[in-house]
Amino acid sequence: MTRPTRDEPTPNDLSDWFLTAAERGNDATRLLPWTERNAVRPLVHGRSYFPALAAALADAGRGDLVYLAGWRGDTDELLTDDGPTVGKALSDAVRRGALVKGLIWRSHVQALEFSAAQNRDLSRDVNETGGEVLLDQRVRPAGSHHQKFVVVRHRDRPADDVAFVGGIDVAHSRRDGAAHDGDPQTRPFAAAYGETPAWHDVQVELRGPAVREVEAVFRERWQDPAALSRMPWHVLPDVLRGQDREPSSLPEARPAPPAEGSCAVQLLRTYPNRRPGYPFAPDGERSAARGYAKALRRAERLVYVEDQYMWSTEIARVFADALRAKPRLHLVVVVPRHPDKDSPLSVAPITYGHTRALDMVRAAGGDRVQVLDVENAQGVPVYVHAKVCIVDDVWATVGSDNFNRRSWTHDSELTAAVVDAEPDLREPTDPGGLGDGARRFARDLRLTLMREHLGRADGDDADLLDPDETAEAVRRSAAALDDWYARGRRGPRPAGRVRPHLVADPPWWKRLLAAPVYRLAIDPDGRPLGLRLRRRM
Repeated sequence: MTRPTRDEPTPNDLSDWFLTAAERGNDATRLLPWTERNAVRPLVHGRSYFPALAAALADAGRGDLVYLAGWRGDTDELLTDDGPTVGKALSDAVRRGALVKGLIWRSHVQALEFSAAQNRDLSRDVNETGGEVLLDQRVRPAGSHHQKFVVVRHRDRPADDVAFVGGIDVAHSRRDGAAHDGDPQTRPFAAAYGETPAWHDVQVELRGPAVREVEAVFRERWQDPAALSRMPWHVLPDVLRGQDREPSSLPEARPAPPAEGSCAVQLLRTYPNRRPGYPFAPDGERSAARGYAKALRRAERLVYVEDQYMWSTEIARVFADALRAKPRLHLVVVVPRHPDKDSPLSVAPITYGHTRALDMVRAAGGDRVQVLDVENAQGVPVYVHAKVCIVDDVWATVGSDNFNRRSWTHDSELTAAVVDAEPDLREPTDPGGLGDGARRFARDLRLTLMREHLGRADGDDADLLDPDETAEAVRRSAAALDDWYARGRRGPRPAGRVRPHLVADPPWWKRLLAAPVYRLAIDPDGRPLGLRLRRRM
């Protein structure tokens, strides 16, 4: 396997799609630009991811390493129907002799409906057995650690090493499946989603050299010398609870696992400009933003997106520029129908940002832009939490970063960008027309997601290969479901689950109030001042 140096592109033109080391814009990181010959498996929904995670944790024993990072963790969340829970799976690994380390965001106060108590409980339960799960508040004010990944490395079996990266936290509501009946263990949610909210999400399983790169992300954060808690009033409660306030040392890093598959993987991240700066990103890192911008400049025919938010004009501008530059480019975006909270304090600012972003891409692309939301077979909206982008069936990402300014500049994020060396020979074999050729991972992931949303059986995707036919198939499916509702739901319900996404702009007086809340609290900017003024990432 050829591993690129920090300045040397590989001969197979992966640098056409991936950021070079210079383009990442962060000389302080220990990450390689990318690795090749990895096996990458998409795990669509928690009911696919959690059993795979449970199996990996059950396989960890004496001398093995388990590293966990998350935004939220619920110690009692079941990984399978009959267990174990998240807390038990991690604690059992400790009891078998594995070294278990974790970094969970030290959330804002519980009154703001985040996850302070839940994250503290998970930390306590694992630490009482000898693990070390820390509450990490080394972020900007009002920021969060939003990365969601797990690494399992084996002392004597490097071929079994595995990492999981994506949008799924080990938490309540995440263990849903393709039928979208919801996770019986729920969290508070907007009333529109019902008592057992349906949750759509994606994670990827990585095997091969990329595992060591995900581990390097954990090591950089763990070894940050800044205080774990930035608030002086946390000291006494932490002491009374016996909460760890300083990370212990980590064992020496092991060599990368052996080559495993056909995929090149680049890890894209966000870190804010923080004071004191991160040692591994002194001015922050915005490789996620830069990676998307580079790939979208190469887009020719079809960009498929699933995202929780899509509500920032800075991000929408990147898509709008691509649509204006490429007159044959289609953009298909799947988002939630409603925000996850009903609070009037947040709904108006969210709607303010969302409508402006959607107006911008629709103005640029006209009917080549389709923005959709999803419901289950009972007509209940599905909360789309996935963060996926696929460009011309070549470049695909699965990660934690949303398409908003917060995720591209302010919170910590981690995304895996994948280019498979294995071509997909179904016509059109080169949809972008640039000689890249469709790639197996990207196309298979897109078809898997689109079949679910369009109510298709496996293999029923002949009209989902060509970009123009794909766009028309999506439009027909959404129109058929809308028409069924318009006819009073008479006759059989159409197979598809997507509907055109409609959102009303708040009245002028609400916009006036919502704008500063949106910019300062909902979607803040974590860039250095110079980049803000130059409107650059």
